[in-house]
Amino acid sequence: MAEADIAVIGLAVMGQNLILNMNDHGFTVCAFNRTVKLVDDFLANEAKGTKIIGAHSIEEMCKKLKRPRRVMMLIKAGTPKKGDIIIDGGNSEYTDSNRRAKELGEKGIHFVGCGVSGGEEGEFYSKYYEKYHIMLKN
Repeated sequence: MAEADIAVIGLAVMGQNLILNMNDHGFTVCAFNRTVKLVDDFLANEAKGTKIIGAHSIEEMCKKLKRPRRVMMLIKAGTPKKGDIIIDGGNSEYTDSNRRAKELGEKGIHFVGCGVSGGEEGEFYSKYYEKYHIMLKN
């Protein structure tokens, strides 16, 4: 049954906190991790009492998503190839992001620096959230 607005793959610290933030802003999120125990532990602890749902397989996750399906991955990636797009959701210094974009661009790899928080607490209390939200809507 399709009920989730978005799925997040990857339940390390940022993945969990991003899911909790999305839940707090009214989204129903489907949590998935290749290590199924992490999904179960997250739902039983940090996500207990929320609208967050879990999936134990990619297929199950896809069935739980409303269309058009939206999936965000916060995972360790393999070696990038020409034409790939890397989105850095960390809080890198902008000069580092500019350097990475230049270096990767020379190899045909696209780089987007898009910091999403100020650490675990910044994810929930960022003073830029509203401006960022408006930018994404437009």
